[in-house]
Amino acid sequence: MAGWGVVQEFFRDVGVRGWVHAQCFDCGAEAGSGADEPVVLASVVKVPLVLEFARQVAAGQLDPTDRVRAGGTDRLGGVGTAGCHDDVDLSLRDAAFFALTLSDNTAADLLFDRVGLDNVRSLVRELGLESTRIVGAPRNTVQSMADDIGAPDAAEFAARFPALTADEVLGTRALDPHRTTASTPREMTRLLTLIGQDRAGSAEACRWVRDLMRQQVNWHRLAGAFPPEVQVWAKTGTLPGIRNEIGVLEYPDGTRYAVSVFTRAGTIAQRLPEVDRAIGAVAAHAVGSIVHDCASPVPGTAAGDGVPPLRLAR
Repeated sequence: MAGWGVVQEFFRDVGVRGWVHAQCFDCGAEAGSGADEPVVLASVVKVPLVLEFARQVAAGQLDPTDRVRAGGTDRLGGVGTAGCHDDVDLSLRDAAFFALTLSDNTAADLLFDRVGLDNVRSLVRELGLESTRIVGAPRNTVQSMADDIGAPDAAEFAARFPALTADEVLGTRALDPHRTTASTPREMTRLLTLIGQDRAGSAEACRWVRDLMRQQVNWHRLAGAFPPEVQVWAKTGTLPGIRNEIGVLEYPDGTRYAVSVFTRAGTIAQRLPEVDRAIGAVAAHAVGSIVHDCASPVPGTAAGDGVPPLRLAR
């Protein structure tokens, strides 16, 4: 696709491999690079998880006020209940809230237990996401990394992690899209489009998922490249070497775009701000590159014209 060599060069300049797909809600016109290649989902998997929870609630199969407890053996470390020192009691709907807004891994684990892994797998098949594979909950991802380095459990893995080399970590199953929870950028934009059009479940369930995604606390990737009048609902995904985000951009004139950006670095450094900025810059370029079959180009441009140059805010 014309211009996408520039995008790959841009990814290389910040030290990553990258994959992107963007699609217009109105006409389905799209743009991307590596859109059908397998990518590691990381915490992006929490979107279909919470969607399945919302569908079960809407169908009367689950009571959102039912209580769950994040005990000592559940807490993996990190944000939200995952990093608490003491046991936490919360409702299922608050677990969903923490899973999408904070990317709380323990809250997601508790939700997987109640919703059912097989039901989330059935959901992605029902939605036609044939290349999407869900291996397990966040705890399964961490345990697979522990197993691969010979650690008996997640606690030992965390203790040994600082001494591990990048090759040891990046060679684990959890970071291989052929052996872990994975999808493609195109399938993730399809998921977003179905949620945005109330076709991934009842209108109530889809709206609730969108509302939670609007409250995500991490706005330094996709949203950082767009002006404040563009509304964003999105979900990040992060693992060692992996930085992703999928989301929907809603312009004031009503036009909407689903965008998925996935990256893989050769380092396990925890802070890579240049990669975070690159995710937004590439997303903006992808949206601006769409040649429309409808009258809904990015505001201020003619269809297919005015592709924003790739640059990073400094």
